Amino acid sequence: MKDLRVIFMGTPDFAVPVLKALVENTNVVLVVTQPDKRVGRKQEIKITPIKELANSYNIPVFQPENIKKDFEKIISYKADIIITCAYGQIIPEVILNNPELGCINVHASLLPKLRGGAPIHHAIMDGYKETGITIMYMDKDMDTGDIISQKSCEIEINDNVETLHDKLSAMGANLLIETLTNILIGSSKRIKQNDSEATYAWNIKREEEHINFNRTALEVYNHIRGLYPFPTAYCLINGEETKILEAYIGEKDSDFSSSTICDITKESIGISTKDKIIYITKIKPFGKKAMLVKDYLNGIDKNKLLHTIVE
Repeated sequence: MKDLRVIFMGTPDFAVPVLKALVENTNVVLVVTQPDKRVGRKQEIKITPIKELANSYNIPVFQPENIKKDFEKIISYKADIIITCAYGQIIPEVILNNPELGCINVHASLLPKLRGGAPIHHAIMDGYKETGITIMYMDKDMDTGDIISQKSCEIEINDNVETLHDKLSAMGANLLIETLTNILIGSSKRIKQNDSEATYAWNIKREEEHINFNRTALEVYNHIRGLYPFPTAYCLINGEETKILEAYIGEKDSDFSSSTICDITKESIGISTKDKIIYITKIKPFGKKAMLVKDYLNGIDKNKLLHTIVE
């Protein structure tokens, strides 16, 4: 498989183990990633994790602003196969139809469930019990191509975006190498997706970060961990935006109206939901660093906080 000429297209940390596995097992001739961005107050240029890794291997890097208009360099490399993982742009058909072995994608869900750009977040937020990795042939639409292989992963009750991200990233790299081997020996399958079973995981919008405590405690808990550590969920306490980072569900039913701060312990703030109390243990107050609630409580009047309505 070392003779297999591969173009890899990816951008974030999730794609890093996948590129590493390809470098170890194939001949990666080009890496395509999103353009560098300026970040922070100083507007310093930040390169993508995939570009950083490609540079460490001395692999050529291509960063088109618009791949639909700027694709000739990709074609010129005459790859046997193109592999994508969380690249961030829609791949035009002129590229999809070019390699002899086609273009395949590593997607972080069990397709046709959770098509879209935020499958890890939505798997947790939407209360899925399991998710996984799908290796699929790409077509002109988003995440609708034929499935080659899949592997499932249980979503544990304490998982958040970070922990599930890391599990699936490693799983994706391993499954990709197994799948490539089967493609090369001609034993891979090609299974059409059942569109009637499709669900969607669109990129998280700002309004989706807001917590609605009028739902059940489990739904609120899933919302919090499904947005941690990025982009994070928030609510308004006394009119001030407060990011909610970690929490747990209390055992007893709540006798208070939803969204009421009804209990304060040494290490948590209890907020009533539709059924139970959810206890917040880590927050980020507006304009401050993230902190444990026990430290936050040291600097405020707890009596004024009790019975406050959270918005």
